[in-house]
Amino acid sequence: MGLVLGAGGVGAAWALSDDDPTGDGAAGDAHRACEALEGFDESDYGAKGAKGDIALNRYAAAVVLSAAAAAGDHEYKPLAEAMRRVQNQQLRFADFAEPAVQKDLKAARSLCADM
Repeated sequence: MGLVLGAGGVGAAWALSDDDPTGDGAAGDAHRACEALEGFDESDYGAKGAKGDIALNRYAAAVVLSAAAAAGDHEYKPLAEAMRRVQNQQLRFADFAEPAVQKDLKAARSLCADM
């Protein structure tokens, strides 16, 4: 858990440093969370080297930024809740290939697609 939280800080800093036309605030956080999730390849999660580091940080950034978006505007609460479910399921099963994890990941991606 500590690794994910530490990576979340690094991932959030990476995502926040990117110039984005959506600007600051909850909408910007939600947009960046969805960008991180879009770039996240769950098959690379846990891989050694750069691929694994990229996957870990993009995943963590999506979790952290979705929570920041929800804190700033309750409109983004469903995204944060979906990402929290992904995180909880992933911690429970330790495998993104599990159907429960895939279901929640698909739901989060669907919310992003609707934004």
